[in-house]
Parts: sequence; C-alpha cells; structure tokens
Amino acid sequence: MATQTTLPNLPKNGTSTARLGGKIRRLRRRAGWTQAQLAAQLDISASYLNLIEHNRRNVTVPLLLRISETFQVEVGDLVEDDEGQIIADLIDMFADEMFDDHDLRSTDVRDLIGATPNVGRAVLGLYDAFKKSREDLQSFAENVAPPDERPIAVQTDRFPAEQVSDFLQANSNYFPDLEAAAVRVNRDLRQTGTDAFQAMSAFLANAYGIRIVMLPPDVGRDALRRFNPDTLTLEMSELLPPASRNFQLACQIGLLAAKVEIDSVVGRATLAGPDATKLVRVALASYFAAALIMPYETFLEHAEKFRYDIDLLVHHFDTSFEQVCHRLTTLQRPGARGIPFHMLRTDIAGNISKRFSLSGIHIPRHGGACPRWNVYTAFMHPGTINVQVSRMTDGRTYFCIARAVKKSIGGYDSPPTYLSIGLGCDLQYANGLVYADGVDFRKAQQAVPVGVSCRTCDRMDCRQRAFPPISRPLGIDENVRAQSAYVPAE
Repeated sequence: MATQTTLPNLPKNGTSTARLGGKIRRLRRRAGWTQAQLAAQLDISASYLNLIEHNRRNVTVPLLLRISETFQVEVGDLVEDDEGQIIADLIDMFADEMFDDHDLRSTDVRDLIGATPNVGRAVLGLYDAFKKSREDLQSFAENVAPPDERPIAVQTDRFPAEQVSDFLQANSNYFPDLEAAAVRVNRDLRQTGTDAFQAMSAFLANAYGIRIVMLPPDVGRDALRRFNPDTLTLEMSELLPPASRNFQLACQIGLLAAKVEIDSVVGRATLAGPDATKLVRVALASYFAAALIMPYETFLEHAEKFRYDIDLLVHHFDTSFEQVCHRLTTLQRPGARGIPFHMLRTDIAGNISKRFSLSGIHIPRHGGACPRWNVYTAFMHPGTINVQVSRMTDGRTYFCIARAVKKSIGGYDSPPTYLSIGLGCDLQYANGLVYADGVDFRKAQQAVPVGVSCRTCDRMDCRQRAFPPISRPLGIDENVRAQSAYVPAE
C-alpha cells in the first residue's frame, strides 16, 4: 500500500491556524489564476481571499477541503509547515561572518519568516547573487587573463544550481505532466521491443527519423551524448556504462517527445539568467528519463514490495544506485505516495552537488554539512550501505543510509570520480525500509547527534567542530582545552 495522507488534527472550532497564505498564493500563481478567479471557484469574495493569502484570516476546514480539491493536493500538504527549509537556509546564510556584528539569532529569522516569508526568500536570493559574484570575482582575480586575451566576463546572477534546487523543492520534485508524457512514450516503446536501448533507438528512428551512432572510446571522450538536429544524428559514446547509456538516450527522448511539457513547466518557473533556464531544462529531461525507465506505478509497487531495497530495484530496472535514489524522491502523486525522502550527493571534498528534502531535514545551502553525517563517513567504506540514526539539533530524528560510489568513464588512464549518495526519512517511516532490520530504535545511543553545519549547531561537546556557533558568544580560555576549541562563555 502507498503511504496515504490523512486529514490532520485541527482545533475544535473547525479552523486551521496554520499559516497557509503563502502556500495558497504560490499554488494560485502556479495555476495562472487571479485572486478573483480562485475566489469564484472557492465561493468566497476576492477580498477575503486576499486576507487569507496575507495570513490575516484563518482557513476553515470546509474551505481547506475546497482548496485541496481545487488544486488537487492533499490536505496534509497544505497544512504542513513549508517554512522550515527557508528558515534553515536563512540561518545558514546569517552564519556568514559578514553578519557577525549584527548579533542575529534564530528567533529573529523565525519572526521575519512568520511575518513576511517572501521577504525572507528575497533576502536569500540576494545573498545567493552576492555570494556567486564574490566567488566569481575571486576566481577572476586569481586567474587574470594575459593582456592579449579578452578578460573573462563576470556573471552576477544567482548560482544556477541553487535556483534549480529551489525550483525542485518548491514543486516537491514531482511533475505530473512529465509523468504522463513518460507513460505515453512507454506505450510506444512496448511495441518496438523488450531491450530498453533497442526500443528507445527504434522509437527515435520511427518518430523523428533519428539515427544512433555509437562512437568508439578513442573518439567519444569530449561528449558522451551529442544530438545534431540538422543531420538527425544522435552520437553516443561507448564509454558510457549500460545504465548511463540508457538514461542519456531517455533524456534525449524527453527533450523531443516531452518538449511541450518541459516548456510549460519552465515557463512557470522564476529563474534569473539563461544558464539557470538551461539547467532546469536538463533537470526536467532527467526527470522524464527516470520516469520512462522506472514507470511510476510499477516502480512504487516494487519499491514497497522490496521494502525499498535499492540494490534489488537497481537489478529489476537495470539502472544505477543514484538513479534509483533520485527516483525515490519523486514519488509524490496524491493518493499514491512513497516514503518522503531527503537526498543529497557530495564529493570527497564535501561539496554538495545535489540536495532535496521532503523528510523535513535541513540540508545546508552554502558550505559543507556536519562531518558526523554518514554521507561523509561512507567514503571510509566505499560500496557498502552505511546506516545511521541521526538526531538533529531541533530534536527530530531521521533514519539515513549512504553509500560511496565510484564512477569511471574511460580506460586505465582516466581518473575515477568518487561520490557519496545519502538518502533518508523521518524515523517514523524507518520500519518500511529493509535497512532498518536489526536496528533497536529504543536505545538512545543508536542516535548520532548531527547538526546542519557548525555555525548553526550549538552542540559544544563535538570534537569535529570546525567553526564557532553563531548562537553563543565565545569565552576562550588559553588555560582550558575542552573537546572543542570554541568554548562558550559561562
């Protein structure tokens, strides 16, 4: 059975006190409706809807149900607090030493978001743009072009990757139009053969007249996939392992067969700069590819049947560990949901290149995460699943797994890439995972104290603390050495 969302417990007066205004406004704008149009559908006045969107009126349960039905979202998603991640991102932002003189506290951030969440998002976007400009200028200063060459242009847009992460988070990493497009294409694939690569190749040939050309390893090193729309030729490198080869082929199908759906989704996104738009298109094509290779209903059925055993899913769908983990985060169809996971990917230097959270855990926006997190310790045991019960500073506990993977594209002289993939959920869902077998959750010592980042974590007994927290003044005594060098004042 898929995980179902039930009507949450509300006050006896039949009113939801959750701050729903911002969420309703975003849903309305995403649908392209005016306040008057939505008010007419909800059978209320536009002025009353305006008050609701500005959190100046509560939402009754009957109205909450009408809103849920209008937007085809579950009631639990509406009343669930969606401000936790923006608060965590702002706290992480204010941990920058440039704000040290302002003596900001987490309560200040919560007050800001409680009153004006959109202002908080705007501030975060401004800081993203500033941080990118600062790092671009630093890189430019360190790599000054020779006098006879044109200097490198410094871009001041927000990090494109951060915009993509925010976009996926805002949409809960679920795009029903792309799911429907994948189902449509899958019907055609089933008529062309059973081998995935052959079926997709035949589909491209029949539907678009595209010819697949496999490039030998000594030729296909500069681009693993290249489509030429003039010659209708798709070049694929033999360097790609089978799972990656199929995925790249599915991505190209998505860019062609789901172009209308991708254009529609991108058109609803608020993005700064052409690079972010292109990167979102790549992300949506990858989403389509996963939906094509791992169809929603079949994938959810087997995920629950196998108790989310990732290796069994890898074998069944003939794909990779990372692709399965990513697909698990997209199972958000109303009425047929999987476990709400978080996922992150980091390299051996601690750079987080992929992050998404439905579990409620906060993943740092800037800089590295807590070194106690098993996504980092997994590098010490590559290839094996590392299990951890993580207790965050807010008191919530999560069940997390991580595996360090090695990606090799090329021959003996090609250096491999090492990445760690982390996947986790709230502890209440842990028993649904095969990895929880044998873990005694009643033992307090099973939980590892984990923070989001050193600057936002107030645990002072951590030997791995790299920076002082922003929440406490320092009282360093040169004659006292505790577990951490940053000892708070008494």
